[in-house]
Amino acid sequence: MSSSSRLLTDWLLLAGFCAFLFFFGLSSFGLVGPDEPRYAQVAREMLARHDWITPTLDGRPWLEKPVLYYWQAILAYKLFGVKDWAARLPSALDATAMVFAVCLFLRRFRPGFQLDGALIVGSTAGLIGFARAASVDMPLAATFTISLLAWYAWFESGSKLHLAASYCFLALATLAKGPVAPFLAALVISMFAVLKQDYRLLSRSLWIPGILLFGLLTLPWYAAVQVRNPEFFRMFILEQNFARYRTNLYRHEQPFWFYIPVVLLALVPWTVFVASASLTIVRRFCSERLNLLRSAEALNVFLLIWLLTPIVFFSMSRSKLPGYILPALPAGGLLLAEYIRTHVLDDIHPRLSLIVSHAILAALIMVPALLLPYIVFQHRLPWGRTVAVPFAFSAALAAGMIFTMRSRAGVRMLRFVTLIPVLLSVAAVLKIGAPALDATLSARPLAAEIARIENNPLPLAVLRVSRETEYGLHFYRDQTIPRYELEIPATEHLLIAPEGMQTSIATKVGGRRVSYLGSYAPQGLDYYWVAPAK
Repeated sequence: MSSSSRLLTDWLLLAGFCAFLFFFGLSSFGLVGPDEPRYAQVAREMLARHDWITPTLDGRPWLEKPVLYYWQAILAYKLFGVKDWAARLPSALDATAMVFAVCLFLRRFRPGFQLDGALIVGSTAGLIGFARAASVDMPLAATFTISLLAWYAWFESGSKLHLAASYCFLALATLAKGPVAPFLAALVISMFAVLKQDYRLLSRSLWIPGILLFGLLTLPWYAAVQVRNPEFFRMFILEQNFARYRTNLYRHEQPFWFYIPVVLLALVPWTVFVASASLTIVRRFCSERLNLLRSAEALNVFLLIWLLTPIVFFSMSRSKLPGYILPALPAGGLLLAEYIRTHVLDDIHPRLSLIVSHAILAALIMVPALLLPYIVFQHRLPWGRTVAVPFAFSAALAAGMIFTMRSRAGVRMLRFVTLIPVLLSVAAVLKIGAPALDATLSARPLAAEIARIENNPLPLAVLRVSRETEYGLHFYRDQTIPRYELEIPATEHLLIAPEGMQTSIATKVGGRRVSYLGSYAPQGLDYYWVAPAK
């Protein structure tokens, strides 16, 4: 097969892979959590006001995050209308761009295993999950990844075009989530230069034209939003960055070791081999540091630094959320691609214990995927015959993976056999689990049920409901949702509250007529009609 034909085949395979894992079934369940509907609503309000500068929520400035995701969502809304799946399109597109960037980088600098690397990076659980979410985490991870790959391409080739690309994508990462992007990039590059004992690398990386490009792309929006909103510096820089890192201001405190299990789960199904590859690099670095850093394998050291830096940095933060370490995951996939390349070139077969552990972990992801409705509704795995079939299927799948990888092809088959449970698991979640996720975690079905009983759209208020429900109803009904804890509307309205609160509601509204309209059992909520105040 010619080089051009091979490239076309790889790209078609990657396109199909990304289409299924990132795009297929984006609307299978509604927006979940507080962030997805909140970000989606901010973009809708910016579109309605034709304002590309100030993010707003309920008409008030919402300055917690920069603007890149909102710009992307606005364009998606313009093309497809304001829909929940359109709000998720930016993340899916960014993840796809990142996967293709990985493929192009490996094809240029580590040819022969570019498809392995791209598929591994794109099939980790963390990246699949965030690629299907309306959030700022995937735009940051994708642009940050492309920036570091472009920087390393400059380091190996000396091409200023690559360095310029690095600065451009770092600017986009800064527009995605703020100063954390250049700060983490500086940490990774500085640590690499220190370990190489090449301090001139730092000064050469600080390229004046690149810095000007970075400023040209980032400063216009940051300056404009500051001029229009003088509180922006305090709200975003001081509170959302410094205070969020140093204090528990937003109540996301977790123990120091929080990101260890998070990373191990986010790297599934590749966790075992990524851990093995990382330990191999650490051992080699300890025994032959200078030789390693002066060879083509310096990339492995760079990737290990990249993998560990966000994890260590955010482990020291008082505020921790799983999405914070998303920029570290592509480095793990690239480390594994290099591991495969080395083993194939040196004709080394992985240890049996490694193969068995990997096969068991990869196959076991089928169990929660097939039993997701039970987990969502009962918050546990069922026992008996219900769970026996998924476990038996996983055991057979693991046995087949072990047998295949113990054949002469060995590690060459790792990518192929591991993607089977990944694709099957995603299909199972979308086909079997999505209705349960929609019913229990999203406000979409609740909003639809309320709309069916309305003759005319009425204002809607909530009492003692979660932020997830409040923000979800805000997006799906596109109206301000007052909380009874803060304000009781004087006009006729509908009210959502936990089950069994009708007497308490009647007391709160001071004699106004309250009529029970129905219940939404999956989330334990009742909805009422409340008469206007006299």
